Amino acid sequence: MGKEIKRKPYQTDLSDAEWQRIESCIPKPKTKRGRKREHPLREILNAIFYLLRSGCAWRMLPHDFPPWKTVYHYFRLWRINGTWECINASLRTEIRTAEGRNPEPSTAILDSQSTKTTETPGVRGYDAGKKVNGRKRHVLVDVMGLLLMVVVHAANIQDRDGAMLVLGKAKGKFPRLLSKVK
Repeated sequence: MGKEIKRKPYQTDLSDAEWQRIESCIPKPKTKRGRKREHPLREILNAIFYLLRSGCAWRMLPHDFPPWKTVYHYFRLWRINGTWECINASLRTEIRTAEGRNPEPSTAILDSQSTKTTETPGVRGYDAGKKVNGRKRHVLVDVMGLLLMVVVHAANIQDRDGAMLVLGKAKGKFPRLLSKVK
């Protein structure tokens, strides 16, 4: 589907084995109508992983990848439709099983971090305890350190309230973990 990739590989490119692990999480086209896909989804993922690893701006994506607007479109679409969560859950389950653990965690660790932000638009607040004007992220990981859930919000939200946001969002996704949480 799409044109053949004819470029030198980057270190961030997916191997065949990595692609096979996550390909099932990538949504298939809903209909056969509309424009034919011009760029392979694997190449779009390669571009996203290049951006994440290099830290470059979207518009500075090298020209041998699909256009940055196309790559950004899929990045955003997959965030909205849960594709990134599916990939994370699939890989987490695989790692836990390989380590001889139950695929579903029963114990987790929750922590928060306040970070300064620039004048870019978005939610911001002042964390008086850390004296930081910006955002706060609450991260829930299993005992192996594998990501379960992340919630980003204004830094002025107290940790207990942020923890409730994370647990509320995680409810129903990890039955063994949250079976005792009210």
